[in-house]
Amino acid sequence: MVVEWAPADFYRPVDGGLQCTLCPFRCRLRDGDTGACKVRRRRGDQVLTATRGTTVEHWSAVERKPFYHFRPGLRLLTLAPPGCSFRCDYCVNHRVSQYGRDPVGDSALPHTPTDPGALVRTAAEQGAGIALSYSEPSLAAELTLELGAHAAPSGVPLVWKSNGFLTPEAVSRLAPALAAVNIDVKAAGEEDHRRLTGAPLAPVLRTLELMRAAGVWVEVSTPLIPGTSDDDAHLARIAGHVARLGPDTPWHLLRFTPTYRMARHRPTPPDRLRRAVDIGHAAGLRYVYVERALGAGGRATRCPGCGTEAVTRDVWGPGRSLLRDGRCPGCGQRLAGVWD
Repeated sequence: MVVEWAPADFYRPVDGGLQCTLCPFRCRLRDGDTGACKVRRRRGDQVLTATRGTTVEHWSAVERKPFYHFRPGLRLLTLAPPGCSFRCDYCVNHRVSQYGRDPVGDSALPHTPTDPGALVRTAAEQGAGIALSYSEPSLAAELTLELGAHAAPSGVPLVWKSNGFLTPEAVSRLAPALAAVNIDVKAAGEEDHRRLTGAPLAPVLRTLELMRAAGVWVEVSTPLIPGTSDDDAHLARIAGHVARLGPDTPWHLLRFTPTYRMARHRPTPPDRLRRAVDIGHAAGLRYVYVERALGAGGRATRCPGCGTEAVTRDVWGPGRSLLRDGRCPGCGQRLAGVWD
């Protein structure tokens, strides 16, 4: 992949160089240095980014991100600039996310400059939204702000599927541009999270709180990684992290699929996913989902008041909603979400 480096934001001068303020690594960059993310570098008196262009541009349903309580059926124009601040060994999108860190596949990927105004016009004409996904969208902070400047007056929602690894000051600038985020909580504690991702957990949990406080719709995903987040004790602790955001926070349990550096491990058994759903409910969470392994029932939204199945979903997109103004057809209780 041949990327185009463009001027970046989110940095400040410090003794001995320029410090990136986008992620909690807060890399200090001397001239010629590249940050831990591999997609931000210093050249002279400025920082450059490789994330103003994208490796992916295609259409998908909002349910595929996954978002189950945000604008059901909404089509999304999905973009994936290269790079990630994490180095997860199980990453299914490693050819994009591990740009600069793992050369396998880099040269085969396209890198297309973006025109934020044109992308937003396309989405608006389709009555759609725009998503940044597959790689780490927070590293495309500048692109996010450019898209947001066009999207807000056009009524086009902008969403992220993210690892949430951001500084508080970056969240304060980026949250107003975002309508919804789905953030991964990949491990229960600091040691496991660092072993899996190479980064601390605390900033992720803080980002979840800050996004929620800023009025961004928040959903959480947890991949059941062997030896890290797939046993009862780990899942109970992660469910506790999610429940502290509020019992109406949707929690998506993602089946582990063998790939990349974990290709020899086994997929998550369905019984383990069923047990994880029970653990989430026991923690007080009202909406716990499994996309595929448990069938249609794992994707359905049930009213927490009367148990009516209010929203059904297909594997690859929307199904049927019986909600009216976000209310259950059985008892009239309003379900948490953005249902318009």
